[in-house]
Amino acid sequence: MKFFSKLTIICNICFLASVVLWYVEMHSSKGSGSDYRLIELPWLENVLVILGYGAIIINLFFLLVMFIYTAFSIRHAVPKWMTVFSIIMFGCQVFFHFFYK
Repeated sequence: MKFFSKLTIICNICFLASVVLWYVEMHSSKGSGSDYRLIELPWLENVLVILGYGAIIINLFFLLVMFIYTAFSIRHAVPKWMTVFSIIMFGCQVFFHFFYK
């Protein structure tokens, strides 16, 4: 469970980075007609985007597992701040994917 929670946090941080990259590229490339890239390493940007956009699925599974653990009073070694951070990020991900875009 520790590995899964750490993977979820990493994916959530990648989601934040990919949203920031998306926002900066959308608003900085409107005026210029060129192909503007914020990060000169396209593979790094692609990894951030893939992990960031896949974070909603990983986050959903993590929250479901945490709900099951809590419902059946199973002990787990996940700090409370990770669960709270994942809940907040899941709300942001749902808003971004389904309402903002």
